[in-house]
Parts: sequence; structure tokens; C-alpha cells
Amino acid sequence: MNKLLPGILVAVAIGAVAGSIIIGAGIIDAGADTPHGPLIHQALAFARERSIARRIADLKEPEDFTEPERIRRGAGNYAAMCVNCHLAPEMEDSEIRQGMYPAPPNLAARPDLTQARNAVRDFWIIKHGIKSTGMPAWSKGGMEDAVIWDLAAFLQRLSHLSKDDYDLLVTASDGHSHGGLAGDEHGHDEQATDHGTPEPAPAVNSANDVQKEQNHDPDHDAHEHDDHEH
Repeated sequence: MNKLLPGILVAVAIGAVAGSIIIGAGIIDAGADTPHGPLIHQALAFARERSIARRIADLKEPEDFTEPERIRRGAGNYAAMCVNCHLAPEMEDSEIRQGMYPAPPNLAARPDLTQARNAVRDFWIIKHGIKSTGMPAWSKGGMEDAVIWDLAAFLQRLSHLSKDDYDLLVTASDGHSHGGLAGDEHGHDEQATDHGTPEPAPAVNSANDVQKEQNHDPDHDAHEHDDHEH
């Protein structure tokens, strides 16, 4: 063993130097349109799942987790905050989702019936996010635990819903509503907040607004967006 130790240390040192050179030279492509190799992808996925498993070991679902009210409330927040990345029944791939790497999972896809969703895992991911994936830590935006459990409850049902069932649940929900950051003037109150009604426009334009209108370049209105189709 003593004879092997110097060789192991030399190999580690050479690996560290080689890695530093590769990183310093900018050889690694950081672009989201260039996926990781299979080995790196598997290593990151393994590390992620082990990290999550360790942190959810002592978490438990609330006693009222399966109550229909949780699912109803969760539907509104899902439609407002999650659907562009994780889709809805019969929804085509979104523009933002196509450009993300790793691609967010399609949570509306028909499930593998042999494996149920892990609600505690869903709760942890929604609350804390996942580094370098585009998955945000929604708790940082003021989403409270009770509301996150609502979303986790809704996810238990989502992949079993038809488009009509999904639309009905969203319509019956409270819309985009959750706690919000304390002291944030633009945050959310403890009560449900309706985000569907825009602020009314001022009845009278200010003098500056009038001047801007007079100086407005009419050629700007001719600007076309034909190349950027949605």
C-alpha cells in the first residue's frame, strides 16, 4: 500500500492540473444548446437525487394533503407559475422550454403507472429549486409552505387529467395567490390576490406624455415581427 500511495498522489495531482488547464482554457462549452456527455449527465443526476433523498428523509406530508381544496388551489398557481416550463394536458412544447437545458420534465405527460409521484420530493424541489437547471426556489419569492403543499397535491393529479378537467380546475381556483415577501409593497397578501384585473389607466395624460406622443416616430409603428412567430 505504501508503494501505491505515491503513484496515487501523482495521478491525482496530474488530474487536478489537467482539469485546471481545461477549465482555464475555456474548452468546456457552457452553452445550453450543447448537452453534457452521457457520463457527466448520469453523474449529475445521481448526485442530485442523492442530495434530495438526504434532505427529504424527515419530511412528511400534511394530514390534509389529499383534500380536494389543496388540489383546487394548487391548480391556479400551477397555471400561473409552472405551465410554461412543465406544460399542461395537450399543450404543445413552449418556446422557453425548447431552449432550456436540461429540459424541464413534462409533468402533464401520462404517468408510468408502476411509479407514483413522490409528493415530499416535489415539495422540496418547489421550495428549494435545483441549481443550474432553471428550476427556481419558489420560497425565495415568498411562497409559503402551505401553498407549496397545494402545488405538490395538484401534481399528484395533473398527469391523470384531461385538458377539459385541467381547465375546469384552473377556472375554479383562486388563480395566482400565495403569501409573498414580508414588507414587499408589490408582493402578495396572505389572502388570495386576483392578478387578472389590470390597473386602470390614468384618465388624463401628463404634459410629458403628451410631448412624447407628439414626438413619436410614426415609422416605429411599421416595425414588423414577421420573423419572430409565436
